[in-house]
Amino acid sequence: MKKLNKLSIIGYGAGDAANNLAFTTATMFLLVYYTDVAGISAAAAGTLLLVVRLFDAFADVFAGRIVDRTYSKRFGKFRPFIMFGSIPLLLLSVATFSVPQLGESGTLLYAYVTYAALGLAYSLVNIPYGSLAGAMTQDPGERAKLGSARMVGALLVGSSLGIFVAPLIKPGADLQSMFTTITLVFVVIGAALYFFTALTAKERVHRAVPKVTFKQSVDTLKGNKPLLMLCLSSFFFLSGYLALTSVQLYYLRDVLGRLDLYPVLSIIQLALTFFLAVFMPKLVRNVGKKSVYIYSSLVTVLGGAIIFFAPAGQVWLGFTGLVISLVGVLAVNIVVWALEADTVEYGEWRTGVRTEGITYALFSFTRKSGQAVGGALAAYALALGGYKSGAAQTADALFGIQLAAGAIPAVLTILAVLVMTKYTLTDAKHAEILKEIQERRTKTVGAGEAADATAADAGTTADAGTTADASSPVGAGKTAGH
Repeated sequence: MKKLNKLSIIGYGAGDAANNLAFTTATMFLLVYYTDVAGISAAAAGTLLLVVRLFDAFADVFAGRIVDRTYSKRFGKFRPFIMFGSIPLLLLSVATFSVPQLGESGTLLYAYVTYAALGLAYSLVNIPYGSLAGAMTQDPGERAKLGSARMVGALLVGSSLGIFVAPLIKPGADLQSMFTTITLVFVVIGAALYFFTALTAKERVHRAVPKVTFKQSVDTLKGNKPLLMLCLSSFFFLSGYLALTSVQLYYLRDVLGRLDLYPVLSIIQLALTFFLAVFMPKLVRNVGKKSVYIYSSLVTVLGGAIIFFAPAGQVWLGFTGLVISLVGVLAVNIVVWALEADTVEYGEWRTGVRTEGITYALFSFTRKSGQAVGGALAAYALALGGYKSGAAQTADALFGIQLAAGAIPAVLTILAVLVMTKYTLTDAKHAEILKEIQERRTKTVGAGEAADATAADAGTTADAGTTADASSPVGAGKTAGH
């Protein structure tokens, strides 16, 4: 299989950097923005996150069908969405972090509408972007490189937000002006990154059916057991991960009393990302994607347990728990995209049709559902503990934060591991499937060439017969008749 050039790998990673200018900004700061800036209660914010992110999950399925039905001869199946959907997405991020004071009901309604619109716009860009990896290469090592590239892109943004933005979120700061300025700057940076992706990350995998029917989409999904197992496992894992992400700032600020450690954590995260990006392709080849996923998840469980049980005064013990959780999360988030791309070939092997769009959409649907549940659980844990914005937190409030940051992620990740033990699409099985798909394509091409040759021979024979007839008395008579 042809190797990807470095520019296309970097270009693919740039796309997820652009994605996360909207996505990670929301997952890291939207809950604290709603509670501490917009004045929305923690319980109401939790319900908002749950409802809108579930809507986002269904928006992913809608986007997947749109993608499967679309094909441009000039730009391919996926890049047009990235090119033309990026600006609306980035502008909606500005609107989401610009909630006006319209009274309790008006403010909440505005928050619902803008965040839902942001989610729909994100689906129409992210589903094509995520599907693009499976169309760029079928080589497991190359797909691991793409997974690493997108993780580097995402973490560059996430780390920058942690280093430069998180420390600014403190009592008395003009947070509204800060968020408005940041999101406007992201419009310019994000647009440049998206167009760089569209120009460099091109589709190379053959597809027999450019436009996929609804029936073909359903047929591909309903028998794809590896995809369903991966989706269920990701649902649990993302529920835990988003619970931690949503309250990480609260944990550092209120439980450990060390908001200044947020930039340190972000720098560590950045260093770990580059290390894993280099190390992960080799680990995948030696151990296998499934094993990497399971072992990395167990590392996350260990980190969650430390976060939950570490006393509030034990700053470095709690911080160590965050770092350990981070190692597991980063490793899973690198390998999971290669696992998803493998399920595309499994579906093609069963049905003869490649459906990257709807396959990625179903996967993203369950991930978005997990994000909805995780974010809501985190907010409800805050509400359960009696969290009060701008006030000194009670012991119950601190327990609620630790519950969301440690116990919930650990329990949900254990469930993710249990599901993943039943995953059957190993790297060896995937290699067999790829070989069989290639053999089918070779036979199809050969049969098509043979049919063309037969038709050409038949045409030659017919031409010869016509010439002979024209030179005979009968033939001459027919010619004269015309």
